[in-house]
Amino acid sequence: MKVIIAEKPSVGREIARVFGANTKREGYLEGKGYTFTWAFGHLLQLASPQEYGYYGWSVQHLPMLPAKFKLSVRRQNGKEDAGAKKQLEVIRKLFDEATEIIVATDAGREGELIFRYIYYYLKCKKPFRRLWISSQTDEAIKEGFRNLKPGTDYDTLFNSAHCRSQSDWLVGMNATQALSLASGNKGVLSLGRVQTPTLAMICARFLENRDFKPETYFQVAIFPDKDRQTFKAISTKNYKTREEAQAILDAVTATGNIANLESKPRKEPPPLLHDLSSLQQEGNKKKGFTADQTLSLLQNLYEGKLVTYPRTGSRYIGDDVFAQVPDLIAKLGEHPDFGKHAVALNGAKLSKRSVNAKKVTDHHAILTTGEKPWQLTPDQQVIYDLVAGRMLEAFNGDCLKEITKITVVSGNPFVASGTVIRTAGWRAVFNDADDEKKDEENASLPKVIQGEDLPIADKSILEKQTKPKPLYNEATLLKALETAGKEIEDEELREAMKAGGLGTPATRAAIIETLLIRKYIGREKKNLVPTPTGLAVYDVVKHQLIAQAELTGSWEKRLEEIRGGASVSQFQDEIKAYTREITGELLRSGKGVVLPTATQK
Repeated sequence: MKVIIAEKPSVGREIARVFGANTKREGYLEGKGYTFTWAFGHLLQLASPQEYGYYGWSVQHLPMLPAKFKLSVRRQNGKEDAGAKKQLEVIRKLFDEATEIIVATDAGREGELIFRYIYYYLKCKKPFRRLWISSQTDEAIKEGFRNLKPGTDYDTLFNSAHCRSQSDWLVGMNATQALSLASGNKGVLSLGRVQTPTLAMICARFLENRDFKPETYFQVAIFPDKDRQTFKAISTKNYKTREEAQAILDAVTATGNIANLESKPRKEPPPLLHDLSSLQQEGNKKKGFTADQTLSLLQNLYEGKLVTYPRTGSRYIGDDVFAQVPDLIAKLGEHPDFGKHAVALNGAKLSKRSVNAKKVTDHHAILTTGEKPWQLTPDQQVIYDLVAGRMLEAFNGDCLKEITKITVVSGNPFVASGTVIRTAGWRAVFNDADDEKKDEENASLPKVIQGEDLPIADKSILEKQTKPKPLYNEATLLKALETAGKEIEDEELREAMKAGGLGTPATRAAIIETLLIRKYIGREKKNLVPTPTGLAVYDVVKHQLIAQAELTGSWEKRLEEIRGGASVSQFQDEIKAYTREITGELLRSGKGVVLPTATQK
């Protein structure tokens, strides 16, 4: 008998339904010569320090570097999870009876880790093959089973996942105990490989914002009149004092000469398709959803067969998937908000900016599946619409603009600028063609001729202040985590930097939630701000290795290289050396941490 193991019960039951297997048993289904069972996410975890003989918290134990890692049953509230243990026994029995195992856990790094930990913990030696699909539709499941992959094809994926798990244990367990013991505050001060540099980014931005001293500066504005349409032109320089600005204002003449006129066309290409991270950013910006909320809603849509695999880090598709896009777009024709844009794309030449098979990782960008949505909650509808709308944007035409810059000389030079949208293209989908113009001084500019003189209808001094970088919110933090804190706006350059980002699209929401649960940060409206405890921890670690975003990001890149076959032992040696170094650093400097209130062990 063949055993199919899924990551969670809902997926196991869905695959069983596709096969027509409906005989219910304790912890599994059977029928048609197959049994269908499941995990409950992570049933197993790396064993706690006590299981290696490190009883209690003691400086003498540090750093803890197990020669070989052990697995233990998942724990809840300090106790072995009875439900997890019971399900493991069900899986053990089925594996013992199986002629072959088919792995149907989520097709990604964590899904592979969940299965392999079960497989090795149960000391199973049976052969297994891998189901690798990007959609939960019936046809995708059937096609996936027609093209099962050898389990060994994913050995390097497991190696990467296992190394990630080990490095998180080594850094997290040792750093947490080192800082907690050194501080003497009788409380747990949790640190982590990715958690701590993320906290450092939030704290650094908060302190920079809080301590920022705004500087006042002045500009001069004039308002030329062209056939009773006035427009605003600003001095080409900023002035430190009002007196300097007043001198420029006093020099303004009754008329202004159009000294220069530049009008340049500009093509704005469509955005790339969504991956998880970009969708989380969009959900936060447009609806205030947390990263965790967006992931949860997207997972619901995936299990409801409405969108493709959610935990993807790619914003591209291959040519094989692109061949299906016209049909997917056609099925959006009945969408109440932007169905007309889907109809307009019928038969049109589609943009291929998001089509590049070389940039597709384990899964392609997030797409709709063509299944008709029904009975969605309002929040689910929002996320579905963001996916569907982005598809229509990504395959649409360029937004064509005309950027106009007018130089007016009236005693001194002044500049007016404005943008005219000639063809909205992809920006028409969400009707945001004017998004780029919202910060401009002029909604529209009149037609002027170089060399002509225009009367100056008004003039004034503008008093302004320099502004600090804004506090992080979830959208901007997710964006920063992609590139380990580097501020990069160019979409494609950001994509190239992703390999060295902090965490992965699938884990960043959990990092933010962990910092919130540990009360290192809190939410103020949409912003993420550190608590006094978070700031106290940051003050101790800010100059140390564990807080360096770029260094931690480099480990994520190394994990991806292991996925490609790079040395596992070399990475493990480097992580152990790193662990020794940060443990020593924290034991030396942790004495300086002073918490506002002690948290209890």
